[in-house]
Amino acid sequence: MDCPNNHGKMELKRVPREVTFRGRPVKYRPEHFICPSCGFVADDWKLAANNQKALSDAYRRTVGLLSGEEIVAGRKQLGWNQGQLAKAANVGIASVKRWEGGLIQTKSMDAILRRVLTGKMTLRDTYTGNRGGVSLPRIKLVLGEFSKALGRKILRSSDKGVLYAGKYLFYADMIAFRELGQSMTGASYAAMPHGPQLDNYRELVESIQAADERKAEPLTDQEKRIIRQIAKAFPGDQSIYREVHKEGVFRGKKPGEHILYTEAVRLRQV
Repeated sequence: MDCPNNHGKMELKRVPREVTFRGRPVKYRPEHFICPSCGFVADDWKLAANNQKALSDAYRRTVGLLSGEEIVAGRKQLGWNQGQLAKAANVGIASVKRWEGGLIQTKSMDAILRRVLTGKMTLRDTYTGNRGGVSLPRIKLVLGEFSKALGRKILRSSDKGVLYAGKYLFYADMIAFRELGQSMTGASYAAMPHGPQLDNYRELVESIQAADERKAEPLTDQEKRIIRQIAKAFPGDQSIYREVHKEGVFRGKKPGEHILYTEAVRLRQV
């Protein structure tokens, strides 16, 4: 590249930089064309793309996420192509291409990628949201927190099918997995005619009502924030019933088909 100030050819150099990216100080080494005479700095489109990827990877290393290079190296060590990694993680191949190309994955997706690339991902994880199993006391605790946020009781003795409460739980578990890497209750969910619902909910209703929430693991501040966020988005039963039916993770399912936690990244109504 020629210097626009007529000093001839510019030199390609790496320059250490520290910038604030997503609220965090990040150190990285972008590469630029630099004029040795006047110090003019410029990038072509290829350099700009590479420098953006370098910044993305430096940020990911700073916050403890897999970098694009680490994802590529991990799947190649397994002898996989991008399609095989996408299938193992239950995501689209376009997502794998974007992560390897510089797009920053969520914390929950990073946890999934790590488990897949190390051979620790099990089918059970995708059903329970990395909880290992359902906790009925925690379901009751979460529903109680929803009742506080909404100003009304949502687990009612007349609500035999947990018609609305189940949908608040669905969003709570899925969004917690998406943002925190772990569901709140470990419950699994299926697509039913009236929307996403606790799997085998008919057998669970009485057990949930009889559970002792004092035996549950306390909710974290982050989990309480998610519950308040959902309550604000859906202040009434009809609003959550209406909006959850618009979710692609539900609309594409056959009745009774499970909704996997790895699909939480596709939620759009919250």
